[in-house]
Amino acid sequence: MDTIFLRELKLETLVGVYQWERRIPQMIQVDLDIGLPDGRACVSDRIKDTIDYSLIVKRIRETLKNRHFVLVEALAEHIAQLILKEFTSPWVRVSVAKLGVIRGVKQIGVTVERGARPVA
Repeated sequence: MDTIFLRELKLETLVGVYQWERRIPQMIQVDLDIGLPDGRACVSDRIKDTIDYSLIVKRIRETLKNRHFVLVEALAEHIAQLILKEFTSPWVRVSVAKLGVIRGVKQIGVTVERGARPVA
């Protein structure tokens, strides 16, 4: 299976359990691996035969403007389901990390995989 990847998408959002996290936006990083349903785009060289990653980034930004998530796990799951359903990807891996929330720790986060795993 072919995959599209996006690395180090940085966004500010409200995410967290604590009261201050619900008022003060935090910087998060999103990394994505998105399975493509087939290899047509590699042959056709047409955008209509692949998943437009700019539209995925736009949808993630829209989601984060309109929703607050308590857990990064729920945020990662939401992004995974959005990609599977709206963009008809057969498989996705989503990593969401909070940046610099604990002194001495660069990132804290979660990775979820959903859909049919790609064959190696």
